Amino acid sequence: MTDRLSELQAAGVAIWLDDLSRVRLSSGGLDKLRREQHVAGVTTNPTIFAKALSDADEYNWQLRDLATRGIEVEEAVRMLTTYDVRWACDVMRPSYDKSAGVDGRVSIEVDPRLAHESDRTVAEAKALWWLVDRPNLFIKIPATEAGLPAITATLAEGISVNVTLIFGLDRYSEVMEAFLAGLEQAKANGHDLSKIGSVASFFVSRVDTEVDKRLEKIGSDEAKALRGKAAIANAQLAYERYSEVFGSARWRKLADAGAHPQRPLWASTSTKNPDYRDVIYVEELIAPGTVNTMPEAVIHAYADHGETRSDTITGSYDEARKVFTDLEAVGVDMADVIVTLEREGVEKFAKSWLELLDGVKKSLAEAGKGIGQPGRAAKGNARAAEQAGGNA
Repeated sequence: MTDRLSELQAAGVAIWLDDLSRVRLSSGGLDKLRREQHVAGVTTNPTIFAKALSDADEYNWQLRDLATRGIEVEEAVRMLTTYDVRWACDVMRPSYDKSAGVDGRVSIEVDPRLAHESDRTVAEAKALWWLVDRPNLFIKIPATEAGLPAITATLAEGISVNVTLIFGLDRYSEVMEAFLAGLEQAKANGHDLSKIGSVASFFVSRVDTEVDKRLEKIGSDEAKALRGKAAIANAQLAYERYSEVFGSARWRKLADAGAHPQRPLWASTSTKNPDYRDVIYVEELIAPGTVNTMPEAVIHAYADHGETRSDTITGSYDEARKVFTDLEAVGVDMADVIVTLEREGVEKFAKSWLELLDGVKKSLAEAGKGIGQPGRAAKGNARAAEQAGGNA
């Protein structure tokens, strides 16, 4: 039987899972994906956690303990989510050790409501790093204008960073500049650069969703012919910029000091349009030194019928630039597309965060109703110890 995921990995693409839940952890499902499906990392976001906490009883024992202690809802959310991420870091530790710290990473995001506040973002990044206390953690920081200095400052502290919500090429260049500056400061601060990791999460399918909507509104044959092309072209040109930056003399100086490159990570890779091939954002974005984080359904789809070619990005740059020229010619303002996507991305995650807070608040209240009934807390703690081992 063809191992398509192994072929994808051999072509230079690290396969990460875009999902996490306590059920996935306690059932051994994440470890099975690591062992059998070549999954080498995990990404999370507020939407993923909101769904996980609303769907499972696995959190009840911890919610009861938090309610008993009178913990406020925002701190409770951090206790719940960092518990899962710490556990996931332990599950992925073999991948981290095998890859000398490149893979095996698990991401947790700063409060998205801080996306436009640099200092508070850095403070929360440091707090999360301390709370999880695992070397294979990534702190997710959005690539907003305020996020850029926060990225540099966080890396300078020796903390590994996943830069999220990147949509545009110019912002991506700024993200790479923030990374290089952060590593230079980290080196000056005496940190071991070989221990610091980073990825730049470049969102893919959302670009097509927004551009296609505008093309449909324009309605001409020329416009409709461009549907489904913007996202891949955008990502391909991002890889071109990545290749330039990480082929520079400035980067080589850091690499000589032990630094790992900030790999481009293709995020939002499930197709939103059912007319498109379900693995198109994997097949068309294969190149060495990249990461593709996928929902489990996309991982299984690629394992079933994905087609791996050695490199589907390098050499495509002129064609990708033509897509942008053609989009402009039919009236699509890509600069406005990028601004819109960044704003909506921050707003969507902030909304999910509020939903998460609201859900936990209700769960804490429900858990608190049983406080004082004999035996329940001990039973919950025993169950936690059995499931999580040393993760408590």
